[in-house]
Amino acid sequence: MVIRTVRVLSFMLILLGVAHALNPASPANPPQKERQARTKKTPSSQSGQTAKLEQRVATLETQLNQLMGIVIPDVENALNAIVSSKAQSDSATIMVINRINTLQNKIKILEDKAAYSDSSNLQILHQLMMIENKIVTLTKSFNELYSMRTSKVGGRAGSISSDDFKRSYVKALSHYQDGDFHKAIEGFSALVGIDPNHKLSDNSQYWLGEAFYSLKNYRRAVLEFQKVFQFAEKDKWDDAQIKLGICHQKMGNMDKARDEFQKLLDRYPDSEYTQRAQQYLRQL
Repeated sequence: MVIRTVRVLSFMLILLGVAHALNPASPANPPQKERQARTKKTPSSQSGQTAKLEQRVATLETQLNQLMGIVIPDVENALNAIVSSKAQSDSATIMVINRINTLQNKIKILEDKAAYSDSSNLQILHQLMMIENKIVTLTKSFNELYSMRTSKVGGRAGSISSDDFKRSYVKALSHYQDGDFHKAIEGFSALVGIDPNHKLSDNSQYWLGEAFYSLKNYRRAVLEFQKVFQFAEKDKWDDAQIKLGICHQKMGNMDKARDEFQKLLDRYPDSEYTQRAQQYLRQL
């Protein structure tokens, strides 16, 4: 467009130069002598003027060609530079956009990895806590079993002697430790039914809940753990409380699990399970 405009302007300049050469400026009312002199010019003088005009036109054409030879390449170069600059600018813009997209994709990948890592860490922590819970439960059962074998429980329990009650309790606890949970349930259920007021009845009730928990019958385990609070002996109350929270967590009742863990912190602030209850609460 610019080149076309320049060429049009150049052509107009040529026409103006020719017109000026053919019609030189003269006074509006030339003197009478000049008019007479012009009318008296000979053919030779007219041909001389024509030659001068042609020479003038040729000179103007030469100058115009020289001017166009300088201006047009400059304009073309400027246009080419503008086009090239725009192309480079567009290319740079595309590169920046591609770079931004690449970085956004990398950020998304890192976020996904971080989320997966957090999820994996949470699962590992949960598994560790379950293993710890199992270790604690087994340790308690071994300690109780050892205590029963080295201590004496006086008096009678219903229709059997206290020693028989103790032997039945040790036998049921041994079944639990051996993983024979069904026999453990039979043994603890019998002991609880014999005499609810016996010193080991609350322990029997607690381990009955643990046996159902080990069988993953969490609903029944909840019922058995709740019965622990009906006994006068309170040494298993905090044990049953934290197991209630764990059972509800296993069943997916997170709100109920949260309530049970909080109850342990509120009711048994000196319990050995307060730290574990806080860990479970942080997971929920």
